[in-house]
Parts: sequence; C-alpha cells; structure tokens
Amino acid sequence: MSKYKKLSHVVYKCDYHIVWVPKYRLRILKGAIKELVEQDIRMLCEWKSCEVEELNVQEDHIHLLVSVPPKVSISKLMGTLKGKIAIKLFKSYPKLKKKPYWGNHFWARGYFVSTVGLDEEMIKKYVKYQEKEEKRVEDQQQKFDF
Repeated sequence: MSKYKKLSHVVYKCDYHIVWVPKYRLRILKGAIKELVEQDIRMLCEWKSCEVEELNVQEDHIHLLVSVPPKVSISKLMGTLKGKIAIKLFKSYPKLKKKPYWGNHFWARGYFVSTVGLDEEMIKKYVKYQEKEEKRVEDQQQKFDF
C-alpha cells in the first residue's frame, strides 16, 4: 500500500502526466529561464500539496508527472503553474514582455493531461529519457539534411 497516499479522510493515488508549451512553441526554455521554471514548478506543486514524480523541461515544452491530492483540480493546478510562472518570468526578464508576439501571454493556451495507471513506470522512463531520444532523432535528421 506504499504507492497510495493518505489525507485525513481519503486514501488516493491520483497521478497525472501533463505537457504544456510556450506560446508559438518557441525554444525559449533554456539556461536561466529553464532553471527558474523548474524551480517554480517544484515550489508551486509543493504549495498545492502535489508531489512531483518526474519533471523534464525541454527547450519548447514541459513534461510533468505529478501526484495530485483529490482536493486539487488539474485545471486549478495548471492555472496556478502557468499563471504564476508567466508573471515571474515577465518580471525577471522584462525583455520577454517587449516582444510583440507575446501579447502578455508566455504559455500557449491549453495543455495535455493524462491519468497514469498501470503504466506508471513506463511513463516515468519516457518523461525522464525523452529529451535524450529527441536529440538522437534530431542528430539523425541533420545527417540527411543537405
């Protein structure tokens, strides 16, 4: 029963795989911006009583495997993550706000979410190693580009 979590009146296992992207899927999540995003995702999840199982911030999207208590809705969690991080990014990097295409929105609308069931280990490995696989495929494609 160690995979299950407990609150005062509930025993639960609510794990979600969530993916979201910056507006226009710009490859902007690198360096200091990547570190800020990673740090804030962990901090905000902890604040919402959620547990980050795996997190992978890539240049143009984020994979998050998170355990969420039943009292927290995914839409509220995502609203908090996307909203608070965007505000902090625009305050920390004012140049981002000056770009005409942002329109005061850092993230693209919407996100992908899927519940994690019996394939949890497979999804954890996918989230953890997906960046390495994408780079391998990119390198292969560059060999064939003329």
